[in-house]
Amino acid sequence: MTEEALITGCLQNDPSAQRELYNRYSPKMLSVCYRFSQSREDAEDMLQEGFIKVFTQMHSFQNKGAFEGWIRRIVVHTCINQLKKHKKFNENVDLEYATNVYVREDAVPALMQAKQVIECIRLLPVGYRTVLNLYAIEGYSHKEIGDMLDIEESTSRSQYTRAKAMLESILIRKRIIEKPKTDFQWMAALKR
Repeated sequence: MTEEALITGCLQNDPSAQRELYNRYSPKMLSVCYRFSQSREDAEDMLQEGFIKVFTQMHSFQNKGAFEGWIRRIVVHTCINQLKKHKKFNENVDLEYATNVYVREDAVPALMQAKQVIECIRLLPVGYRTVLNLYAIEGYSHKEIGDMLDIEESTSRSQYTRAKAMLESILIRKRIIEKPKTDFQWMAALKR
């Protein structure tokens, strides 16, 4: 079924088109939810809620940009809304993690590393994890993140900086990466 036929079928509430759309896009969207959630069950709940919104808002898709990107934005916003219910974006974490730690570029084989890095991201406090996901992986600006999470832009920047430092510390402790280099090239593996 073509994407256009899939959209048309969903607009007509055709169960087979809805099932096909879900089967086609849910694996990728589950991985998005998984990065924001604390558990697989939470990720699955976010995914279900996201697809309910996709189906109810299908009429608002205007064929501007990729359909998958449109679905992804809805799913990301659904994850954010679920997390906002708990209002943990301003939680503080010890500043011991805010030191500079550098990554050695050749210490990160991309595909295997991506799964390990995602698992380590899930160990971050919810505020740090959310800002890191939104900024480094989803590509939102700190201003957009602040608006989404109802926090100051400076809070987003601060949480991102602390999240990177804490994440690198976790990755080093788990021997996934080694110390010195100068940037976060290992994060590129997550965007694939």
